[in-house]
Amino acid sequence: MTEIQPIPQSITAENTLLGGRVRLAQPAGGYRVAVDPVLLAAFTAARAGETVLDLGTGSGAAALCLAVRVPGVRVVGLEAWEPAETMARHNVRLNGLEDRVGIVAGDLLRPPPDLGPAGGRFDRVMANPPYLRAGAATPPPDPWKAAANVEGAARLSDWVAAAAALLRPRGWFTMVHRADRVDEIMGLLHGSFGAVTLFPLWPRAGEPARRILVAAQRGATGPARLLPGLVLHGPGGYTQDADAVLRLGAPLVYEPVRQPHLGA
Repeated sequence: MTEIQPIPQSITAENTLLGGRVRLAQPAGGYRVAVDPVLLAAFTAARAGETVLDLGTGSGAAALCLAVRVPGVRVVGLEAWEPAETMARHNVRLNGLEDRVGIVAGDLLRPPPDLGPAGGRFDRVMANPPYLRAGAATPPPDPWKAAANVEGAARLSDWVAAAAALLRPRGWFTMVHRADRVDEIMGLLHGSFGAVTLFPLWPRAGEPARRILVAAQRGATGPARLLPGLVLHGPGGYTQDADAVLRLGAPLVYEPVRQPHLGA
């Protein structure tokens, strides 16, 4: 195994995901990964032997969670911002996943040619884009929070277009985003994607969803489906179903013709 060259401790702190199965170095005293990339990885129904692209991988949280959860899957993380790319490469080494997770420097607006031929080569693409529209919010002073939360040069339409361009025919795109942008998301998916599946993430039972997981198949023509989703919090913390996903690594399973369920 390649010797891990530590990033200076003064600028990093280490956390864990999936009940300690994933180690994640993050900026010290600043931005921290939330549960969204863990849920995105759980919703990406990859199988052993498939290759998945993680658009805008950041520090690599979703890519690493998927690789740990699905032995035999290969993940490529594309990241344009150099500090995040450096951190992601470090996290891959930290978890000993160099053989199955690769980090590529590049902008989704102009993907590097070595990502694949025209038309794409990935079985699946997953993404956790910034949630706030450019110009709709003042970027926070922390550059990590700004990059994660507010759109830059790439708008949401660009993320969807990049996924369509880099997927193989009938490949699947999965994304986590704000529930109040679902109408925009549906409009952007139209034309390139079909069989759209919407999976709400409810903060607590009876409360409006703030986040939503979206799955769509490139070139498909099936109707959209709205599934029951997942309640995250109960009186004592995470619900049993949410804990199974976030701590134990259970997938969020959705089938084309059946009710979703949590699997082991």
